[in-house]
Amino acid sequence: MDKFDDLLRRFEDLNEIGAALSNERNIEALLEKILLAAKAITHADGGTLYRTDESGEHLRFEIMRTDSIGIAMGGTSGKRIVFPPLPLHLPGGQPNLSMVAAYCALNRCTVNIADAYAAEGFDFSGTRAFDARTGYRSTSFLTVPMMNHEGRVIGVLQLINAVDPASGVVGVFSDSDRRLAESLASQAAIALTNRQLVSQLEALFESFITLINNAIDEKSPYTGGHCQRVPTLTMMLAEAVNDTTEGPLADFTMTDADRYELKIAGLLHDCGKVTTPVHVVDKATKLQTIFDRIQLVDARFELIRRDIELATLRRQLALGPDPTPAMRERVERDGTDLLNEVEGDRTFLRQANIGSERMSDADVERVHAIARRWSWTDAHGVVHPCLSADEVENLTIRAGTLTGAEREIINYHIVSTIRMLESLPWPRHLTNVPEYAGGHHERMDGKGYPRGLTREQMSVQARVMGIADIFEALTAKDRPYKRPMKLSEALHILGKFRLNGHIDPDLFDVFVRQQVYLRYAEKFLDPEQIDHVDLSAIPGYAVN
Repeated sequence: MDKFDDLLRRFEDLNEIGAALSNERNIEALLEKILLAAKAITHADGGTLYRTDESGEHLRFEIMRTDSIGIAMGGTSGKRIVFPPLPLHLPGGQPNLSMVAAYCALNRCTVNIADAYAAEGFDFSGTRAFDARTGYRSTSFLTVPMMNHEGRVIGVLQLINAVDPASGVVGVFSDSDRRLAESLASQAAIALTNRQLVSQLEALFESFITLINNAIDEKSPYTGGHCQRVPTLTMMLAEAVNDTTEGPLADFTMTDADRYELKIAGLLHDCGKVTTPVHVVDKATKLQTIFDRIQLVDARFELIRRDIELATLRRQLALGPDPTPAMRERVERDGTDLLNEVEGDRTFLRQANIGSERMSDADVERVHAIARRWSWTDAHGVVHPCLSADEVENLTIRAGTLTGAEREIINYHIVSTIRMLESLPWPRHLTNVPEYAGGHHERMDGKGYPRGLTREQMSVQARVMGIADIFEALTAKDRPYKRPMKLSEALHILGKFRLNGHIDPDLFDVFVRQQVYLRYAEKFLDPEQIDHVDLSAIPGYAVN
């Protein structure tokens, strides 16, 4: 009856193990669970789990455990297995049938050996050498192939020394041990294959994401690194929040699945930029399209100078052969004054085109006045204003280099991102990716875009990404329209954003308190950007 109860208990353990294996995401941890479970249900003292390598020609040691002499190698032990892999074929191409594990894999059959020292047909010289070194006595062996759904051997499970639970005596693996081990090997192979397939699909999916980001990089070298840096900073801040044990965010925690979901969202947060025209993304000056149209304005002003000089010469000729010095001087002075005014206006337009400074009302009016005042004549005698209506609109942009229409085009990338992501059939563990990725331009006060969400309507993850996106943009050194900010400058602006309802105040406090900004800076910023930060000078931040 005791044996029946023991067998029933082991069957129950086998069912529980199968469920546990199907839930394990980490392959190394999965392999370790497989071996430990096999040892437990067969009462084995030791065991080794092998996996076939990529070539399918070798069995690679993955996990080794022997309880009685304290051997623990591979897996979570932290101790690397140094043994070379077992070849499945000899140098001449013959099958390696002398090694039990290789025989098991090649013939896809279980091998149950009562005593290695008495067994015939197998080479146990290595086992004997091991025993001689350690004082161990390797007796019974149970070697089971692990086959996937295609019938291909993906690994071998080898158990050593069946120990009687009552007496502690080493004996032979029973038929029930064999059946349980084979059942476990079958379940383990399915779990391992599934995990490998999932890992391969995840790798393929991430490769497609990288492909999209590389396409954005190719379109715009100025913002390509943004697609890599924002996810990194997002995860840095999210981990800092996860580690927070006090304050409003103390209850926020992430599982490994949560981390992966946020990572994917970070990588895809700007995927909609593939639809944004390059000339808008890269617009370094107000008049830039495919090229900087300030060159056309310069050319027109050269024509205007030419016309003034010609007009001056004609006036001088009109004075006749003997003009008075005063008359000649007045004509020359008038011409010189006009040329100086032209040059002054042209210099002003060049400066206005840069777009780095905020334009005053007077500067805006001066652009309009220049457009009204100066004109040029083409080769057909047609007179044109020195600036077109589109050029006036661009040159009077109050701040930055984008017109309202171009700003809408830039802003549309997040709408495009959301539409692209929401159209995908996300698996359950990634269903929040569109919300996380699509919320990084929202504001806590509801004045953001595209949906005007408030803080209460957004997840912590989306709010985290919002801070990461802004801070990366402030400190980025690859933007054509601005210089990279130093840490103190960027934190000062973020502090203002905290106060005006732009970013989450609690997340900002963690960002500063846990020095997330500094860890990011040490990884991505130039040394001259990493200046001293006076925490007491950051708007809205209370130094503890």
